[in-house]
Amino acid sequence: MTKLDRYDEATAPEGSLPLIERSRKAFGRLPGLHSVMAGSPALLEGYQVLHRLFAEATAFDAEEKTVVWQTINVYHSCHYCVPAHTGIAKMMGVSDEISTALRDETPLPSEKLEALRTFTLAMVESRGNPTDEELQAFYDAGYGQRQVLDVILGIAQKVMSNYTNHIAETPVDAPMQKFAWTKAGAKAA
Repeated sequence: MTKLDRYDEATAPEGSLPLIERSRKAFGRLPGLHSVMAGSPALLEGYQVLHRLFAEATAFDAEEKTVVWQTINVYHSCHYCVPAHTGIAKMMGVSDEISTALRDETPLPSEKLEALRTFTLAMVESRGNPTDEELQAFYDAGYGQRQVLDVILGIAQKVMSNYTNHIAETPVDAPMQKFAWTKAGAKAA
């Protein structure tokens, strides 16, 4: 696997400098993912915008955001994002029961959250072509068209981060290392 360079204020392209500053202000540090993405100001800015929109402007509550993010992260086996979003879930007050179920791919504590995970997974696996039955089950669980579109936004955001981390082999940030994760059934390296 090819690793990608990491950047900071001294090495990043000029267009990434205000974006790095924004990351430092938001997180109190420069997350490893952002230091890699800084190699492309457009990618880092796009990721920051999509993250902000998904986190602040969707119809999902904290538990539902976590379900969407982690369903995608786990499906993509993202060694960086699963621990990062475990820590983010803790900061958002999401129960460990939900985080553990998502990480371990075991049933969630509510049928509605399970329906959200099932639909998100169907969207990712089918590349945006869920069956009529999958879509109807999502609606039957109490979700609507807005949430369908919000799931698409979450997928777009997570594809950017998951794919970057796969290629870069981004090391998990120190504060998130305690949430290290390996996909169930994955072979040890």
